[in-house]
Amino acid sequence: MSIIQNPILQEKVRTDWVDYNGHMNDAAYAAVFSMAVDQFMIDLGIDAPFREQFQYSIFTLETHLCYLDEAHEGQLLKVNLQLLDADEKRLHVFFIMEDTNGNRIATSEQMLMGMNLAGGRPAPFPAPIQKNVTDLQGMHANWTMPKEVGRRIGIRKK
Repeated sequence: MSIIQNPILQEKVRTDWVDYNGHMNDAAYAAVFSMAVDQFMIDLGIDAPFREQFQYSIFTLETHLCYLDEAHEGQLLKVNLQLLDADEKRLHVFFIMEDTNGNRIATSEQMLMGMNLAGGRPAPFPAPIQKNVTDLQGMHANWTMPKEVGRRIGIRKK
């Protein structure tokens, strides 16, 4: 495994991501977090040759995206990753999108699932991937839980 470094992804806000309000479109935030998942998979060892050889990949089961600030055309975005939890085939991850000053722009809490592509069913991580997941869990074990983890959507009643 290449050691998973933060930021896991750096990306500039593209012209076609800017909407009629003059800032990054909500779908573009999701696209950037999707790119971060792709990079995370590669860093875990699940690159194109691995997917082809083992017929194994990771799918996103659920995501909760919080928009905290606006991003504008040309602005550099940095996405950091924290592995919150894992079992033999699932990863509970948290991504934080920041500007170059470390200000939070958005967060994305996600549940990812290891998938056997040949059978189209959930499957445990292959041994080398499980080792990388276990190593990453150890690295993140004492990190503070982000305040946005586990948020629900709802209108608070007064």
